[in-house]
Amino acid sequence: MKTYDIKIWIVIVIILLIQSFWLFLDARKRGHNYWFWGIWGLIQSPMPLVFYLIFARKIYQRRAGNE
Repeated sequence: MKTYDIKIWIVIVIILLIQSFWLFLDARKRGHNYWFWGIWGLIQSPMPLVFYLIFARKIYQRRAGNE
């Protein structure tokens, strides 16, 4: 392996760990299935984050006063 290959793998691992940690903590705080979100965040990126924001946090919903 070349040194840039190792650097790329280190960056990927750091991104996955940060994403998984944030998903786990935020899902636990909001009462969602936090183990699922944390483990899924370790497996791939960025799809777990996108799905969490759309389906668990429901960021797409309109506010009651802004219709």
